[in-house]
Amino acid sequence: MSVENKLEATTREQFGKGAARKLRAAGKTPAVVYGHGTDPKHVTVETHPLSLIVRYANPLVEITLDGKQELVLVKDVQKDPVRQIIEHVDMIIVKKGEKVEAEVPVHVAGTSFSGTVALQELNTLRLLVPATAIPESVQVDVEGAEEGTQVLAGDLTLPKGAELLDDAAQLVVQVVVPRGAAADDEAAEGAEEAAAE
Repeated sequence: MSVENKLEATTREQFGKGAARKLRAAGKTPAVVYGHGTDPKHVTVETHPLSLIVRYANPLVEITLDGKQELVLVKDVQKDPVRQIIEHVDMIIVKKGEKVEAEVPVHVAGTSFSGTVALQELNTLRLLVPATAIPESVQVDVEGAEEGTQVLAGDLTLPKGAELLDDAAQLVVQVVVPRGAAADDEAAEGAEEAAAE
């Protein structure tokens, strides 16, 4: 199995805000690699390729450190809230064949019945999935769904090998008639009845 995302990492010797600022100015991002009973490794990686990788949820990355390849999952990305610059990244070591916990985005597909809207109540699902096969998203199809339709987490078709960690009774999507539309319909009916009288 080949991993598309690859990063070169170098061991970090200096710590603190000043050192981190210098790294970022040089186009590098501080990171920590941990997991599988190993001591956390403080490293730096190139910012540009990292920023392309973290645009996607749960990216799997092959990092090269001291000539050794390690398979890691990007767990936490800290960004500057104003400038959106990546300040720090946590990566967890994973092994082929093991399962990991991942937050997977929920995507609503299709159009609900005319006059209704599908309200998405849950944007991500916590799943236990094979580390090397984390799905990009879980689809919820609302094509033609009528008012009152509710889709719960337990109703979703999960990718092969995935287990739901969230409560199965959690509401993911519900189909409703927008308030304004219902009031407009009632007003129109009232006007028609008045005209008929």
